[in-house]
Amino acid sequence: MARQAFRMQLKPGMAAEYRARHDAIWPELSALLREAGISDYWIFLDEATGALFATLELADDNRRDTLPDHPVMQRWWASMAPLMETADDNRPLEGALVPVFHLP
Repeated sequence: MARQAFRMQLKPGMAAEYRARHDAIWPELSALLREAGISDYWIFLDEATGALFATLELADDNRRDTLPDHPVMQRWWASMAPLMETADDNRPLEGALVPVFHLP
């Protein structure tokens, strides 16, 4: 099991809508993420800047790299693209965060 952390960026004024969409996350998307080996997924918001900070755990045999090709993931990204900074394919721009401290 490996933990990953990354940063994403909301567009100004989109925090409430971003939260609402995640409060009503599609069951098929949740299932897809779990099937890909993703668990304990958290997203935190810095309300002052609109920065999103995410952490998740990946199973050793995860298939996270297959998610961009899945139609459910593509629909989710298309629905979220108006709210956040994305690449041309609507994938959220992610910046990896490097661990610097851990208190077990």
